[in-house]
Amino acid sequence: MFQASGLADKAVIITGGTRGIGRASVELFAAEAADVTFFFRESKALAEELVAAGRAAGQRITADQVDVRDGKACEEAVERMVSRCGRIDVLVNNSGVIRDNLLGLLEEDDVKTVLDTNVVGTFNVTRAVVTHMISRRAGKIINLSSVAGEKGGRGQTNYAASKGAINAFTKALAVELAPRGITVNAVAPGVIETDMSRDLLEQAPDEVKSRILLRRVGMPREVAYAIMFLASRYADYITGQILHVDGGFKME
Repeated sequence: MFQASGLADKAVIITGGTRGIGRASVELFAAEAADVTFFFRESKALAEELVAAGRAAGQRITADQVDVRDGKACEEAVERMVSRCGRIDVLVNNSGVIRDNLLGLLEEDDVKTVLDTNVVGTFNVTRAVVTHMISRRAGKIINLSSVAGEKGGRGQTNYAASKGAINAFTKALAVELAPRGITVNAVAPGVIETDMSRDLLEQAPDEVKSRILLRRVGMPREVAYAIMFLASRYADYITGQILHVDGGFKME
């Protein structure tokens, strides 16, 4: 017998929710009748637009301006959501930045910004959330990794290091939280049509597609479907896994 996803009325946090994969995830979870709060750092106009579109569709979408690199700000934002919703059922750690360059040409800030956002930001939000999930002995955590975390690319030492860290973080936290009834998984996208991939796709679109078995780049919603699956009841028996959504990237 078919069962619904189980996401209706779930309290969901999605970081980096104004663009790309984050925005697609906000839209999908809201369409499943979840109560979605997304964090954003700078794009206030985009955040307001997303909230307004959701409300017009009768959906529950809330925006909260938070810099995930700031641990205190993350704690305060999580407490605001708990005060409003009473709990947190799902956390999607999507915030991320990219600063590609050859190692010798990377500035100190290129390394610090990527690691602080992609790794420390994930630690900050997750640490603030897990105490609430542990108290209820339930929850789903989905981290955004990347194929770069396992398949190195030229000019991506800082980004690859950050996503390799997310893979290790995901597996270690899965071990830590399994006894509390909380699952922890990651989604590793390949080349997806987002702002982060724009330069790469503009410079060498044919070369990029030639390295993907499906011969096309992915769409944000295709990654968001995988995130939603891991957050749903269909993935209740899955934890500690890295799910690649990459069209068969670098397999030939």
